[in-house]
Amino acid sequence: MSDLIKNPRKAHAAEIYALNPNIEAEEVASRLGVSIDTVYVWRRDPNFMEAIYDRYMVMFAGEIPAVLMAAVREAKAGNVQAQRLVLEHSGKLVKNINVTIDSPFEKFLKNVENAEVVADDAEFSDVIDRELPKRVEENPVERAVSEKKRLDDEIKREEYNKKQKIWYQWKKRAKAVGVEPLKAKRPTKGQRLEWEEEIIRRENEEKDI
Repeated sequence: MSDLIKNPRKAHAAEIYALNPNIEAEEVASRLGVSIDTVYVWRRDPNFMEAIYDRYMVMFAGEIPAVLMAAVREAKAGNVQAQRLVLEHSGKLVKNINVTIDSPFEKFLKNVENAEVVADDAEFSDVIDRELPKRVEENPVERAVSEKKRLDDEIKREEYNKKQKIWYQWKKRAKAVGVEPLKAKRPTKGQRLEWEEEIIRRENEEKDI
């Protein structure tokens, strides 16, 4: 950790990876103004990787209450999986209980001795011969275009929400260490970098106290 305190860019890189584990090394190098080789060297440092993990776990722990509250809301709405999660987390549900649920037909077979299922060929023939409803013709090109647009919109929405969440985390940390928020609504890359490194520097100073 001492190496990261002496090298604010390296500490900042650890923060970036913790906030966005899937980020490419090229983007990290671009954001920090260092060579990609430098980023690769950092990634081979066990202390650097440990710092990423430690920071990620701190953020992960901070999200657990919100996740549980969301699970409680889903559980109240009737979501069985959410109910199980909440009960297991609170220690109210005993695990390793084997419950066998039979369908009504399976129960019938168990209760009827030597029960057999006999299929009447005539019945199957009747079903096959029935006229099926007309199939709605769909243009495959239009469907592909529509599906692509829907996926693109979902990706954009997820990316926006992710950026907003990261931005909120930085503002929260800035407030905790007494760093003024960025005045510009759309700060430059250099302004954002300097602001984030100041937050990290003050956090590290508080750890040393």
